[in-house]
Amino acid sequence: MPASRPRECGTFPAGPARPAHLFSVTLMGRSATVGSAPSAGRPASTLVMAADILLIATPIWLGHPSSICQRVLERLNAELSETDDEGRLLTYNKVAAVAVVGNEDGAHKVSADVFQGLNDIGFSLAPGAVTYWVGEAQQGTDYQDLQETPDAVKATTRALAVNGVHLARRLADHPYPSS
Repeated sequence: MPASRPRECGTFPAGPARPAHLFSVTLMGRSATVGSAPSAGRPASTLVMAADILLIATPIWLGHPSSICQRVLERLNAELSETDDEGRLLTYNKVAAVAVVGNEDGAHKVSADVFQGLNDIGFSLAPGAVTYWVGEAQQGTDYQDLQETPDAVKATTRALAVNGVHLARRLADHPYPSS
């Protein structure tokens, strides 16, 4: 599978001085690409726990999230035994979002599956926490082959980013109380 091209989705409005730290897991084909700055030599779980926002991107495989996406959720689930000094899961006060691509319908079902897993693990979801592109059923066009990002996808991706950053900043300033 050819490498994905990054796509410009807009810029973020100026906000409070504290930036949100993003950690993304991009799932394409059979390998996972982990992105964060800086990430040199640090285990993925350390990067996720250091981030304010986790973005999981997955293709639709047979109507479901990819097996790699499922493995990522399972590995995050292993963190459930770890808590902070107040007894909260380490993923509390962290925001998650999802990106889905495919050439058939199923993005809502895939995002719902991933959302439930992320919520069970303790992540918060901002409104509009998913962006997706699905081509026509039984056609051969992949997202990476498009000449430009469709306007609807740009708008949805921008809303996901703005809402996710907003929620991450709010949670940093006002964490969830301990139980």
